[in-house]
Amino acid sequence: MRADGKRVKNVDPMYTLAPYFMRTRSDAQNAITVTVPYENVHNYVLEARKNGFRVSHLTVVMAALVRTYSQFPQLNRFVVNSKIYAHNELKIAMVVLRPSDSNPSMSKMKFDLYDTIYDVNNKIEAFISENNKSTSYTKTDKLFQVLLSCGPLMRFILWILRFLDRRGWLPKAVTDVSPFHGSAVFTNLASIRTNHIYHHVYDFGTMGMVIAMGNNVDTPKMKNGNIILEKEIPFGIVMDERIADGHYYATAFAAMAKYLRDPSLLEQPPESVNVDFEFETLSERFKSEKTKQKEAKKAEKARRKAEKKNKGKNDT
Repeated sequence: MRADGKRVKNVDPMYTLAPYFMRTRSDAQNAITVTVPYENVHNYVLEARKNGFRVSHLTVVMAALVRTYSQFPQLNRFVVNSKIYAHNELKIAMVVLRPSDSNPSMSKMKFDLYDTIYDVNNKIEAFISENNKSTSYTKTDKLFQVLLSCGPLMRFILWILRFLDRRGWLPKAVTDVSPFHGSAVFTNLASIRTNHIYHHVYDFGTMGMVIAMGNNVDTPKMKNGNIILEKEIPFGIVMDERIADGHYYATAFAAMAKYLRDPSLLEQPPESVNVDFEFETLSERFKSEKTKQKEAKKAEKARRKAEKKNKGKNDT
C-alpha cells in the first residue's frame, strides 16, 4: 500500500483499462473554463467583514473547492503505474509570492472534509503567514535545495524518485513535502492581474487537477430582452480524465458554482461526506479513539517539552 493512498478496485471496466491506453497524465488531460458570478462572492465578503469575519475572495473559492471534494470523492483519486488510487488526505498545493527579491514558495495546505469556511480561512491565513516572508524556508524549499545540491547526479536521483513513486515505495517523508503529490494545484493568477490559463498537469506525482483563477471577465448575457455585461470569476481547469468521466466532472463543477453563488452554505459543515475509504487522515471524524488518545499524548509531550525549554531560557 502506498503511503499517500489506497488502490480503488471497484472501478468501471473502461476506467480500469483507460490508464493502460493513456499511460501519462498529460496523455489524459482535458480542459474546461468554469465561470461564476463575481457579485455573489464579493457581496458575501463585504457582508462578512461588516460582521467582523475577515475573509478574502480566495477563502470563499477554496472553501467551495474543499466542499466539492467532500461530495465528489473521485476528484481525490489519482493514477500511478496504470492503477487508480484514492488519496488518504485532501491536500491542495498553492504558490505564495514572497517579497520581490525572493523566490516564490509552493507548498500544500491540508484540509478536513468537514471544514467550514471559517476553518478554511484559518488554514489559509496560517499557510500564507508561514510562506510569504523573505525569510520563510519551508520543507519544500529544503527538498528543492537538496535536489539542486546533487549537481550532475540530479537526473539520476530524479529517476530513482520516479521509480520509487511508480511502485508505491516513495517514503511519506517525501510525498508530504513534494508539491507534486496531493489532490490538486490551485493558482490565483488574479492576484498578479493575469487572465486565467489552462495550466498543464504534472506527469510526476499524483495531482489529478490544476485550477487557475484569473482576472474577472465581463460576460455578455441576455436579460429581459437586453444584452448586459455580467462580471464573472473565470477558472481554467485541467483534469485527468482517467479518474472520472465528463459527466462526473461537470456535476462536480456545477456543485462548486452553487456554493460560490451562495457562500453561506459553507458556514456549516456538510451533513455527510462521500469517500472511497474512511481514512483517518481525511477527517477528524474518522479517527478512532486509539488515534485520538495517541495524538493527545503526543501533544502533551510536546507541550511539556516546550515548557521545559522556556523554563531553561528564563533561568539563564
